[in-house]
Amino acid sequence: MPPVPSGRGLPRRAAALLTGLALAAVGPTVTALAPATASAATSAATAADFPVRVNQLGYLPDGPKRATVVNSATTPLAWQLRDASGAQVAAGATTVHGADQASGQSTHLVDFGAYGGTGTGFTLVVGGAASHPFDISASLYDGLRADSLNFFYQQRSGIAIDAALAGGSAYARPAGHLGVAPNKGDTGVPCQTGVCDYQLDVRGGWYDAGDQGKYVVNGGIATWELVNSFERARRSGGDAALGDSTLRVPERGNGVPDVLDEARWELEFLLRMQVPDSKPMAGMAFHKIHDAQWTGLPTRPELDDQQRELHKPSTAATLNLAATAAQCARVYAPYDAAFAARCLDAARRAWTAARANPNVLAPATDSTGGGAYEDADVSDEFYWAAAELLATTGESQYRDAVVSSPLHSKPVDGFWWGGTATLGRITLATVPGVALPADDVTRLRGLLTSAADGYLATMAGQGYAVPIAADAYVWGSNSSVANNAMVLAVAYELSGAARYRTGALETMDYLLGRNALDRSYVSGYGERASENEHHRFWAHQNDASLPHPPAGSFAGGPNAGLEDPVAKAQLAGCAPAACYIDDIGSYSTNEVAINWNASLAWLTAFAAERRATPTAPAVQVTPTAVTVPEGGSASVGVKLSAAPAQNVTVTVTRTSGDTDLSAATAPLVFTPANWATAQQVSLSAAQDADTLAGSAVFTAAGQGVQAATFTATEADDDTAPPTAACAVAYKVENAWGSGFTATVTVKNTGSATVSGWTLGWSFGGDQRISNAWNATVSQAGSSVTARDAGWNGTLAPGASASFGFQASYSGANPAPARFTLNGADCA
Repeated sequence: MPPVPSGRGLPRRAAALLTGLALAAVGPTVTALAPATASAATSAATAADFPVRVNQLGYLPDGPKRATVVNSATTPLAWQLRDASGAQVAAGATTVHGADQASGQSTHLVDFGAYGGTGTGFTLVVGGAASHPFDISASLYDGLRADSLNFFYQQRSGIAIDAALAGGSAYARPAGHLGVAPNKGDTGVPCQTGVCDYQLDVRGGWYDAGDQGKYVVNGGIATWELVNSFERARRSGGDAALGDSTLRVPERGNGVPDVLDEARWELEFLLRMQVPDSKPMAGMAFHKIHDAQWTGLPTRPELDDQQRELHKPSTAATLNLAATAAQCARVYAPYDAAFAARCLDAARRAWTAARANPNVLAPATDSTGGGAYEDADVSDEFYWAAAELLATTGESQYRDAVVSSPLHSKPVDGFWWGGTATLGRITLATVPGVALPADDVTRLRGLLTSAADGYLATMAGQGYAVPIAADAYVWGSNSSVANNAMVLAVAYELSGAARYRTGALETMDYLLGRNALDRSYVSGYGERASENEHHRFWAHQNDASLPHPPAGSFAGGPNAGLEDPVAKAQLAGCAPAACYIDDIGSYSTNEVAINWNASLAWLTAFAAERRATPTAPAVQVTPTAVTVPEGGSASVGVKLSAAPAQNVTVTVTRTSGDTDLSAATAPLVFTPANWATAQQVSLSAAQDADTLAGSAVFTAAGQGVQAATFTATEADDDTAPPTAACAVAYKVENAWGSGFTATVTVKNTGSATVSGWTLGWSFGGDQRISNAWNATVSQAGSSVTARDAGWNGTLAPGASASFGFQASYSGANPAPARFTLNGADCA
């Protein structure tokens, strides 16, 4: 059938501006053979068989575990979680959510997060209807992490695809576009008429999507996401999972992390797209290279007989090259210093060329044979490129470009290939040692966490917990979902607040089946996974000799615009979140693209990281020992060591010691935003007549935090009494778990007779005397007074008197450090 106009053009850009949300790359546009799916109603009926919507892959043991039930009941419904044998392992009642705007469905929510078991083949049963089976496992996402990245190997141009690396013989193919007939590229590609008078070798790189074009602006964001995934994993300590020999790539075993090997395949192509120094517009980057005319569906890459063409350089493409090459210079330096240096040189030349040619814009009309990828505003690309160059070099020229950009102070917006400012913000907020003032970095981090909070608020109001609004189901909506989830994951890295990780993981639930269509949008993952994505080689629906898309391929997702013939015919009247059909002809809902899979790969690598049980934030007190003047006050600062998952209340109480010392009783509330700001606690010491410089131990504690203790000592201002000629022996005679008995002996060491004695001391713990013998003993707080019994009140020089008592205690039981006889210190 004849080709139709490209979907990668002005309509999608206009949709993005109308919704204010990011869009991703779209796919090539050729009508397919008769659709395999009979109608939208048929798809809906199939989905209706499973009203209990779950992540069809499963859940992490330490992650959220929620499901959505399509049911119009206005009261809660009973649910049961059953293991593979059918045995009930958990149960509860749903929460009625009601109408979900994006899907048009009445929904209930199930939260089975309290279940701590693991295993395979779980089902969730509500009202007699069972979900698809799913697993609960810490290794849940390991396979998808590898497969979502193997997608890029299988999209490589200019290399034979090996069956052993691609998952079987069906996916093996000869190298495409390597100058072997019938190919007419990509080793010597001419420009479109009037663009240049020479040819370039632009072999390699990744085919963009379902077509076999290669686009710098979409290759740029896809490459950045793969490399940034490694940067993030390296900061978190999870980079080994993306390291050498972890992926199915031909370079495995070369000592370089495999994800960087894969990204380099595209980076080398991007470097080849730079205009040579000796040519007009040197340093700029050609916008794209693809066939002169749209090819049919299917078309194997090695059988494409169309002439390939280079399209006019653009400022957007040049800045994509500057940004990704600067990132390359930073990340690849430990593994290949020469390649890193080559990247940095290309980045500098691209930046200089873009500054000299700031308004060379790709036109929307250039859409024959490939997507236009037009972009009328490149201020975001300038910001992104400057941010990457600043993070890599620290040079003032790039810092000036960053801080002078209006985008530097604006709220974080969704990112896509045509809107890349947030990529720069993420780099500036996360790369260690970036050359910006500390308060500027703090502000950027706050903007990112504020955006993440906005996505969480959006999710909280929905039946399916999706981080896009009901009017944002546009071309490539799944990419917008995944990109926004990346911001949630970045917020988790910046703050440590568990709610952001929860949001990112619940986004995976949506993509893998907890959605309006009961559909996993990732091939090979889930009982009802997409398998007919729009692609010229993975075209089994149109040609049974060709394979389905490989496991880990990511469909574009619901598009309420219905921008292809199949969608228009089959999905009329669909609710926004249901405007999707698994048909090879529906390029506006069901194409694949490298930037979409890059978002999925980034998010999956984040989800797959093993995390120890989160450590509760610790209370920190400064100073840990404080002196309080008698009759006066002093203060200590209290804060947390890390952000709490939710608001926590900390109280400060005296746990032992001198009762003259006290703390202000008002509780301290710490939030995920103010946890690092010290709050002051006032301590006071009562005015009294004794001369004891008492001390007390205080504890700052609360639910969900690790407690801290500190010591306060009174600075007594009373005149010290004279010393007495006496000696005291204190002996614990017997002790058990909560009590003890002790004998106290006081001796007159002076030369004069003592007529009547009163012995005083203070306990250092929580000891409480219950009874005594041979003396009259009283206790007030920690202070103890023992008076003679009358018959033993006279102590001649050298004479002694003994008495005993029984007391309770907990914790330590130290002996008193100081005794007084008739108000004078024993000496």
